[in-house]
Amino acid sequence: MSLMSNRKKVYFKTFGCRTNIFDTQVMINNIDDFNVVYDENKADIIVINSCTVTNNADVSARSYINQVKKKNKNVELFFTGCGAQTKGESLFKEKKVQSVFGHSEKEDINNLLRDQTPFFKLGDLKHLDTTIVEDFAGKSRAFIKIQEGCSFRCNYCIIPYVRGDSRSYDDNMIIKQIEKLALNGFGEFILTGTNLGSYGKGSVSFAKLLSKIGQIRGVRRIRLGSIEPIQITDEFKELLDEPWLGKHLHIALQHSNNEMLSLMNRRNRLKSDLELFEFLSNKGYALGTDFIVGHPGETTKRWLDAMDNIEKFPLTHLHGFTYSKRDGTPSASMKPEIRGDIAKKRLAELMLKVEYKNKLFRLKQKNLDILVEEKKNGLYTGYDQYFNRIHIKSNEDLIGNWVNIKHYNIGEKENNAIFK
Repeated sequence: MSLMSNRKKVYFKTFGCRTNIFDTQVMINNIDDFNVVYDENKADIIVINSCTVTNNADVSARSYINQVKKKNKNVELFFTGCGAQTKGESLFKEKKVQSVFGHSEKEDINNLLRDQTPFFKLGDLKHLDTTIVEDFAGKSRAFIKIQEGCSFRCNYCIIPYVRGDSRSYDDNMIIKQIEKLALNGFGEFILTGTNLGSYGKGSVSFAKLLSKIGQIRGVRRIRLGSIEPIQITDEFKELLDEPWLGKHLHIALQHSNNEMLSLMNRRNRLKSDLELFEFLSNKGYALGTDFIVGHPGETTKRWLDAMDNIEKFPLTHLHGFTYSKRDGTPSASMKPEIRGDIAKKRLAELMLKVEYKNKLFRLKQKNLDILVEEKKNGLYTGYDQYFNRIHIKSNEDLIGNWVNIKHYNIGEKENNAIFK
């Protein structure tokens, strides 16, 4: 029997955002003495990379822990991610997990997993990884973290308290990483971070970094995670016609009523938001946003005003969610609170509006450039340059391929096509 087969098997369970996906890959890259598996039922150890942006995120992680323990009492559970800062201590004290470690400890994952003594190591909120990620197992696209933390202080948000203030990775390290991944066959890169657009390392601005990446051989498309309206600078606008920049931007508005934006301690306001979205829409961009429904103070009058204003926005995508109270944030003590059933009803109304706008947008497009990511139920699936999903029927194996499609059917939420 080989030494490899005697090794313990470790499975990584990732919750939350694209930044967490990258963080998991950093841990996988630093595993030396274990076999990484992609089936939790075969694992001796499970590392849970958690999210804590909402109460539901915390509940999901706890439910997963309970479910895993029911199936296998002997599995070793290690808990990390943003939830380590908020829920790690209680999970550790209740012995729900064997050990807990914070973001700054993840590059030491190999030694942490070898430690059989239960530990609680949160570390600090100033760390930046040095790992160069060269592969993303099972992915057609590569996620690249360019910055960590957030120095904004929106009243509802827990994230600055669990990831620290904004800090940026060195541009040379980012370039080196993308060059290696491009050599390994990756053509699409998704730039991610806690507050992506606040990137700035020395004399290299966010826009300059994008321009450098766009010139790397093998880079076919760059997608961006969520950015703030004030981060779309004149320098950034000069890149909008570049062929390597995906024609979809996700710009975090969080609300469309000025009084609510003020209550949330947001830096954006309705007039400038509308002007920006109209400018980008005229450039041919699909536009997504984050939107919080049911934040304290969202009176019926403010909500109706917000919905009137949303009609004016050329929106195509939405990451909408109901407000989730996070202890320790200013919003947690604000009144009046909005009933959960009212918030859910408002969210459904908002989602319907944006889904309709998305369908109208898809009806106008003629030429789709798609990276095919997976095959499911006999159909290939990928996203076009506008970040709209498409299902493709084909006799060829298309996984990992780029395909151009001119004729397709418009579904309610997705497109469908036959590739010959």
